[in-house]
Amino acid sequence: MKKIFRHGRTTLLVLAASLLLAACGQDDAPQQASGNQERPPHPVEVTQMSRQDIPLDKSYPSLLRSDGEVTLVARVTGFLEQRHFEAGQLVEQGQKLYTIEPDLYQAAVNQREADLQSARAELARAQRDAERFERLLSQNSVSRQQYDQARAELAVAQAGVAQAEAALASAQIDLDYAEVTAPVSGMISLSQVNVGNLVSSGTELATITPLDPLEVRFQLPQRDAFELRRQIGEQSVEAITAVLQVPGIDGDAASPLQGRLDFLDSRIDRDTSTVQASATFPNPDAQVLPGQFARVSLEGLKRFDVLAVPEIAIGQGLMGPQVFVLDGESVARARTVQLGEVAGPWQIIRGGLEVGERVVVGDLAGIEPGTTIEPQPFNGDAEQLIEQSMQANAQQQGGPSQSGAPEQGGPSPQGEATEGVEAEQAEAGGDDAS
Repeated sequence: MKKIFRHGRTTLLVLAASLLLAACGQDDAPQQASGNQERPPHPVEVTQMSRQDIPLDKSYPSLLRSDGEVTLVARVTGFLEQRHFEAGQLVEQGQKLYTIEPDLYQAAVNQREADLQSARAELARAQRDAERFERLLSQNSVSRQQYDQARAELAVAQAGVAQAEAALASAQIDLDYAEVTAPVSGMISLSQVNVGNLVSSGTELATITPLDPLEVRFQLPQRDAFELRRQIGEQSVEAITAVLQVPGIDGDAASPLQGRLDFLDSRIDRDTSTVQASATFPNPDAQVLPGQFARVSLEGLKRFDVLAVPEIAIGQGLMGPQVFVLDGESVARARTVQLGEVAGPWQIIRGGLEVGERVVVGDLAGIEPGTTIEPQPFNGDAEQLIEQSMQANAQQQGGPSQSGAPEQGGPSPQGEATEGVEAEQAEAGGDDAS
């Protein structure tokens, strides 16, 4: 009888546990049923695809240079007698900078002037003889041969004068080169030769660097160059504005300089597959100097008649970049797309979308294939849309948890009931063993 009673007690305990679990299952049933209910449509910005002109935000590394920079070179040989400037000084065009033994070349000029006077005197004598022999020939007082001889001497005298004039001009040029003047206005460098040294023709003396304006040369990729040339053909080149951003002395960005694009090469470099371009920037206050590295941005560039979506609308799927396209019932369907260039906050689409399709352009959080969408209007400002999405995500990450889950370490009611049943079963098992 005792054994039968113990078995009956065990059976009652198991039955009680089953009833308790069934009751808990009934409590969870409404929650499961509510979880299977259809979720409400997800509100998000949607746009209908259409072709548009997208402004580009392109910048290129470059090196500042002075287009009018000149290296002063000695043109004559002699001792450097004087220097008429201080290093780093701003010199004006035509200003005297060096004096190279001018007395030597002044003496040469004087000699050539004397030679010219002698040649002119000889020419005057030959001219008188030729005229006299011409009168005598008409009177048959001299032979024809004598007359021809006089005419030949006249021609030689004329050539002597021309030769003397050329020698004087050459000497005068050398004398002028003895005074080295500034061919352009700009800042002059340190002198490469000290006063008193002997210089010869070809000796470098100093460098003059004009600081206003400055030139920037940079390389454009082939595609950018082709699109730019096409745009210049449709518009005027004045529509393209060049902006120069140069790092400041303290590490911060200096104020950008506004300039103009003035050259785009007509050939592609075989080594780099790029096209040479240049822009000119006014620099009246010498804010920047040649040799500085900078970035050049071209404002006014566009991509014409393209499909584009805000960058935030691009997701990553198994087949690559994708967007969500709405069907007729506003259900999101994933669509793989081919990406083009990034133009500021816009992503140009090269393939995968058609004009007229509705595309989700807002935040993709919480959206998956099959999600019903509540389309919200998109005002066309991609930058504002991205900023709003970032602010919303920041608020969600920084806000308190809204979930109703119990705190870690706190037992659930179902856990307490299960533990009680296990204790009862353990006690029954002990009685059976006894």
